[in-house]
Formats: sequence, C-alpha cells, structure tokens
Amino acid sequence: MPKSVATRRYIRRFAVAMIAYIALILIVSTCFHRLHPMGPFAYLLAVLPALAIIGMIVTVGLYLAEEKDEFQRNLFVQSMLWGLGGVLAVTSVWGMLESFTPIPHFEPTWTFSLFWIFVGISSPFLQKRYR
Repeated sequence: MPKSVATRRYIRRFAVAMIAYIALILIVSTCFHRLHPMGPFAYLLAVLPALAIIGMIVTVGLYLAEEKDEFQRNLFVQSMLWGLGGVLAVTSVWGMLESFTPIPHFEPTWTFSLFWIFVGISSPFLQKRYR
C-alpha cells in the first residue's frame, strides 16, 4: 500500500528524532557516569534527551496537520488514545501499588516509551477492525 507524503515525512522526522533521543541518552548517561557534572551544566545535560522527545511530539502534531486522509488520521488518533489509556492504566495501578506495597519505583522516564508500546500494540487491531 503506497504511503502518503505526510506519512513519509512523519516516518522520516520521527526516525531523526528517535535517533537523536537514543544518541542523547547514550551521551548523557556516559557523561554522568564518567564526568559527574554538577550545577547548571548537569541540568542542561539531563534535559537534552527530553528535547528529542519534544521533537517526536511535534512530529506527531505535524503529521496530524499534514495528513489529508481523514481515515488514516482517525486510525492514528485512536491508536494514540489507546496508548494514552494504556499508560494511564499501568501508571495508575503501579502508583497504587507503590503507595501500599513494597513494589519497586516506576521510573517516569519510561512513560513515553510505554505510551508508544501501547500505540504499537493497538494499531494492528484497529487496522484489522476496518478491513
């Protein structure tokens, strides 16, 4: 199935942002492990990977604005809603468990990745639903 211009742009932009995110995580982790930065420089370093996440969020917004096919846009929005629902369910349950049991702490840095895992899980089911 041919991909729309908006989809090709989205994939390209998202890939660039994801590569930047992975590279920044590796660089920042290495810097903190080896150099032990302090002060304002430590805060600047710690925020760098989040800038790539913001880039991914902007990429999603651009895709939704550029995609002309309402059906494809709707499928993507539904997938993201399932992703959001999955994240809210997991983090709510985990938060309650943390409040009342000795379960390990959920690291919030995993929230964005968890969201995309749920989006990825829901997409094939939504596509199959409309076949």
